[in-house]
Amino acid sequence: MRSRLAALLSFVLLMSPVLLAHAQDADPNLWLEDVEGKKALAWVKERSAHDTAELQKVPEFTAIHARLLEIYNDRARIPGVDFQGEYLYNFWQDAEHVRGIWRRTSLDQYLADKTAWETVLDVDALAKADKENWVWKGADFLQPDSRRCLVSLSRGGGDAVVIREFDAVDRKFVDGGFTVPEAKSNLAWKDQDTVWLGTDFGPGTLTDSGYPRLVKLWHRGTPITAAETVFEGRQADVSANGFTIIRPEGSYDVVSRTPEFYRGQTWLRLGGRLVKVDIPEDAEFGGIFKEQMLVTLRTDWNVGGRTYPAGALLAIGLDAFLRGGRDFEELFTPGERVSLAGTATTLNTILLSTLDNVTSRMYRLTLADGKWAREEIKLPGLGSGGPGATSEKDDTFFFSYNDFLTPVSQYLVRPGQAPKLIKTMPAYFDAAGMKVDQYEAVSKDGTKIPYFIIMPKGYVANGANPTLLYGYGGFEISQRPGYSGTTGEAWVARGGVYALANIRGGGEFGPKWHQAAVREKHQTAFDDFIAIAEDLIARKVTSPGHLGIMGGSNGGLLVGATFTQRPELFKAVVCQVPLLDMKRYSHLLAGASWMAEYGNPDTADWDYMQKWSPYQNLDKSKTYPKVFFMTSTRDDRVHPGHARKMVKRMTDMGKPVYYFENTEGGHGAAANLNQRAYMWSITYAYLWKMLR
Repeated sequence: MRSRLAALLSFVLLMSPVLLAHAQDADPNLWLEDVEGKKALAWVKERSAHDTAELQKVPEFTAIHARLLEIYNDRARIPGVDFQGEYLYNFWQDAEHVRGIWRRTSLDQYLADKTAWETVLDVDALAKADKENWVWKGADFLQPDSRRCLVSLSRGGGDAVVIREFDAVDRKFVDGGFTVPEAKSNLAWKDQDTVWLGTDFGPGTLTDSGYPRLVKLWHRGTPITAAETVFEGRQADVSANGFTIIRPEGSYDVVSRTPEFYRGQTWLRLGGRLVKVDIPEDAEFGGIFKEQMLVTLRTDWNVGGRTYPAGALLAIGLDAFLRGGRDFEELFTPGERVSLAGTATTLNTILLSTLDNVTSRMYRLTLADGKWAREEIKLPGLGSGGPGATSEKDDTFFFSYNDFLTPVSQYLVRPGQAPKLIKTMPAYFDAAGMKVDQYEAVSKDGTKIPYFIIMPKGYVANGANPTLLYGYGGFEISQRPGYSGTTGEAWVARGGVYALANIRGGGEFGPKWHQAAVREKHQTAFDDFIAIAEDLIARKVTSPGHLGIMGGSNGGLLVGATFTQRPELFKAVVCQVPLLDMKRYSHLLAGASWMAEYGNPDTADWDYMQKWSPYQNLDKSKTYPKVFFMTSTRDDRVHPGHARKMVKRMTDMGKPVYYFENTEGGHGAAANLNQRAYMWSITYAYLWKMLR
């Protein structure tokens, strides 16, 4: 018996390389998943250089590139600001500050015709001194004095960051301060000498999605290895996190666990113990304001003898809730085509932005004597607007407005005063003669799907207009009207039509609009997008020979699935930082965290996923448009292997494609303004080459 067992074991060991080779044969392009492998990078370099050289020869490229460099580096741009103590902080990039400077000024100076800025941190100088390709990822201030902050810096633009404590008064990093090595970390202030910490502590400390599983408290002056574990999530979770809500009326310690997207559990840490916040797992804990706990619902909630609708924003006194009370106030109630877009707070008010048939409205809510008062703050038009920087020292805040043809304008609201226009972005293209309309297409299941269309000067519905259709359709993210100097200058002003899709999977009409296209229903998003393409053709806006589509990330999956299903509809496809191999996606970087959106391909979910996974649905017998794939080596969110393998498989099938992989940039595919200008210039050069 032993000899037979030994012989069998020897046979298995002998055959292991054969079995492995067979597995590799199933996907011969797995070597392209080795992000920085020598062979993979050599292929990337050669392919990108060849294809971008061809696109740079397109006649439109030079003029578009020169103009976009001017637009992106224009010093007349409105500096986005953040209230911190007595200052307004801004991160700024231009031709002189390629990596950027972090700077500050006073409110009065910000309102002056010529603002005097004080540089707090020069990232270009820091990168040179550290010999690192630093990309700014933001700063988290300790409230309420706003002196100490935690600065996040990425090597090349990925999600993984190095975090270092910084003194904004002394304008230098703190010697011996809190420092976390490069990782996808969570670091947040509890108090001046304590931070909440989640990071890579070694094997078993990260989730399958690559995010922290442990929540710890780290005390100043102790080694990071001595941080105290407060909570442990599970290996299969997306992440676990700890943070402190610091408000003028009090501080609240919070621990959260995210088992999957759109599901979470929240605890308040009271007297050293964790007290669970008893709300539905698919509801969003919205923090605490004026001792009122805020909750946003994703599905209907029947509690306390009432049913609160999906999409509602609820409030209840925290003490009453902890004592078992469930009598919530509805601060926002959704409508069939009205949804909550976002919230912000000042010292005494909550600011709501909503979408009403995909156009913005804004409201201010005030709590007095236990009752909420609500007033609308009128926006200038039917475009996109909402709160920007807000002060928690008083009720001062900024808000902005823009639409497809109107540059961003910024307004200041001071306590007791009407909104005042303070800054306006330059117009980067001539909008004279252009027209915007909103149409509806009927999807496969009969649902009406809205979309916007921008028509250039002299537009005629003759079926011959070069037309670009953009979509996303996932993660409850809304696509809204907005001014784009890039699209306006590089496309519409040159005679192109631009269409923006509001397909299901997005959040334009609340959670139900999103839920209509998740998991086994994800084909719905593709059906909606195809319906809009067909509607554009039926209206004679364009024709298949002049129609292009564009999308990035989940939108890359959208256009990837769409062109593999209906290649005859399109002449051009721009597929940016995409998901494409849905059989492998959950094993690549952060992919496991998105299974609530798409499904788990290692289970029976693959039965429906395989019907639309672009990589698996390529067909050598079909004629495809010449697709332009784009990704970044430093994208540590969506693996660059998706785009690489798709290009390789299509090339091996004899299908012509274009490819560009930026070595920096992270999921945004560009690490600075110059890279962004180049990326968009070759993109629009490609579109003009294909669609004119």
